[in-house]
Amino acid sequence: MSEEENMTLARRFMEARVKGDLDTLDEMMTPDYVSHAKLLPDQQPDREGEKWVAAQFAATFSNRRLLVEDQVAGGDKVVSRFIVHLTHDRGEIMGVAPSGRELTNRAIVIHRIVEGKIAEEWGLGTLGSKLRGQRLEHERIERERFERELQVARSIQQASLPKEVPQLEGWQISPFYQPAREVGGDFYDFHLLSEERLGLVVGDATGKGVPAALVMSTTCGMLQLAARALDSSSPGEVLAQVNETLFARIPPNMFVTCFYAILDPSNGRFAYANAGHDLPYLRSQGGGCEELKARGMPLGLMPAMSYEEKETVLNVGEATLLYSDGLVEAHDPARKMFGFPRLQALLAEHSAEEERLVGDFLMEELYSFVGEGWEQEDDITLLTLRRSPPRAELTRTL
Repeated sequence: MSEEENMTLARRFMEARVKGDLDTLDEMMTPDYVSHAKLLPDQQPDREGEKWVAAQFAATFSNRRLLVEDQVAGGDKVVSRFIVHLTHDRGEIMGVAPSGRELTNRAIVIHRIVEGKIAEEWGLGTLGSKLRGQRLEHERIERERFERELQVARSIQQASLPKEVPQLEGWQISPFYQPAREVGGDFYDFHLLSEERLGLVVGDATGKGVPAALVMSTTCGMLQLAARALDSSSPGEVLAQVNETLFARIPPNMFVTCFYAILDPSNGRFAYANAGHDLPYLRSQGGGCEELKARGMPLGLMPAMSYEEKETVLNVGEATLLYSDGLVEAHDPARKMFGFPRLQALLAEHSAEEERLVGDFLMEELYSFVGEGWEQEDDITLLTLRRSPPRAELTRTL
């Protein structure tokens, strides 16, 4: 073939690729065709790889137009300088979603021709770098959007948590809250009821980020309103009412686990109900540690739910721990979970006379368990309620 015929063949080959004409491409390549120009990251260097690239471009870009600016031929090789205009409006490519924008690929390609067919190709173009630039820009925008959402979620969550801890004579109330980087739906709250009774709640809305923070904030408000409106000694009634209201107002794929209790500080009566939350623990004076069990479905999951109520009495020196799953589901480097048995054993071990608060003690144990470099996966919420000895008894002890 003459040099002019070789240049025509190279031009026809490029046109077939731009048009996505796979049959023509197949006819124009030698059986041992090799491409040294990797147009897409997953491209194979053989005939099938060349046709795959053409099909990918046809499925991704419309209005594909080839303009050959210059060609030089010598021996069995042809050098072509060309421009391809195409509109990215059909599909994702190299991690970049369709934008509808027109792109321009400027390239120089060398073809080796054997007996009227394309045997090899080398080339360099600008389209790959442009797509990578778009992907990096998209990732930057997504990171900024994610950080803004995190800030909004943190603001919502912080605004929903109580600003002060109730002060009850003879009682020690110690909340601990440590958010993860990606905000979850943890919350705790206190409700001041008549006859100096106190409502305590710990809960967790499913999900992360702004959706979880919004559901958490909504649930906190509903619990406050229900507690004040009912002003009863029945935590089950409070949960049942909030469940009905919440079910009609949150997405079907979301729900809230919640443990609600009402404390009478005068006699230590502790009535409670549970909406699918992790079971709290009660540490007795003798060092035993037992779960506070009560049955009930999570809030917002199903309508017309009732919640089992239980009751116990917290005696002097006894304490109960309400918590979220961020503690027990933390993992060490070997992916072993902190777990409920470990938590229960640690609570039984903690002495009532120990100066460290239960929350501080548990977090020290957690940090020792997970080791250095631990990345917290979920919010951690702990709420400890302990009945202290009367002041006169403390004075005699001292």
